[in-house]
Amino acid sequence: MKRILWIALMQIIFLMTFTFEVSAQERRSFYSGVRCQAMGGACIAVTNDETALLINPAALGKLRDFYGTVFDPEFEFGYHTQGFYTDKSFSNPYSLEDIAAALNLKREAHYHSKLQIFPSFVGRNFGIGLYGNYLLDAEMSADGSTINTYYRNDIAFVLGFNFRLFDGRMKLGFNTKLISRIEVDNPTLSASGPLNYEAIASEGVGLSTDVGLILAAPWQLIPTLSAVVRDVGGTSFDQSHGVRMSTVTRPNLIKQDVDVAAAIFPIHTNYVRSTWTVEYRGLLTSQDEPDKAKLLHGGLELNFGDVFFLRGGYNQRYWTAGMELASEHFQWQFATYGEEIGTVDTPTEDRRYSFKFAYRF
Repeated sequence: MKRILWIALMQIIFLMTFTFEVSAQERRSFYSGVRCQAMGGACIAVTNDETALLINPAALGKLRDFYGTVFDPEFEFGYHTQGFYTDKSFSNPYSLEDIAAALNLKREAHYHSKLQIFPSFVGRNFGIGLYGNYLLDAEMSADGSTINTYYRNDIAFVLGFNFRLFDGRMKLGFNTKLISRIEVDNPTLSASGPLNYEAIASEGVGLSTDVGLILAAPWQLIPTLSAVVRDVGGTSFDQSHGVRMSTVTRPNLIKQDVDVAAAIFPIHTNYVRSTWTVEYRGLLTSQDEPDKAKLLHGGLELNFGDVFFLRGGYNQRYWTAGMELASEHFQWQFATYGEEIGTVDTPTEDRRYSFKFAYRF
């Protein structure tokens, strides 16, 4: 088994080193948190808190105690977002209608903003939570006629279970997500037409399931392999409609996919530990992605007494970094990462900044 673990790790590193191309489409996951983004987007083999419910339900088996997260707002903005507001103020950063005038003043500049919350209760092998988010990406064309728009508003009830096997060396977890989604996905939305979501969005309810597996070897460094099958059987949003908005169209179908990762966890001193991980996302849909670099992620974390954390990594050929200050009840996190939003001929980085504050008991 030791040989299999190291072969898998070397294969992932090989892929990350030699598969570099370029594409224009941004890949968006259902959930991505500050810690993950600081570590290059690599999550599934290392998550060990309430976010395991969404990232990898098998990691619920890593939790030691039961605790609840009461309040955990997470904000994210792109490099140009402040400039949009400076040029033309707006009241709602997640409303396309509100920011349209600012987009017109900064044509061909990319706007990005996101807000998410995840109050939850988790313990070893079980968790329950309520997830909500707003996400808006927009860019007006040079002639001002169209707006490349992606908007998402999710409300999801999440339930997760995990089974520990072979003294915890194998963990097998499942989650179920009941998702109410409002979505706009239109790269050529008319700038002169209606921009309110009631007129341009799709709405629907879907039921989604993820299955996660973690294999941890009982050796020094605890070499770990992990895999998550996302949206088992595919997730469509036609279970119900008209819950929050009345539309004739439904949000995009989400294809079933698989993410795989490897990690090691060195212990340096009694108060200093580190985490190293690499991850390959989209194993089943990789044929649809000409830019294989978008599927590759790697990160590291230095842990100083479970109080102060430094993080860094690689995400889609761009660097990432972050830090965290944690106490028994409070958590402050910061991250910056680069996202590829350019074209084949002109690769373009959108530098993003994420902040999170959480209160737990």
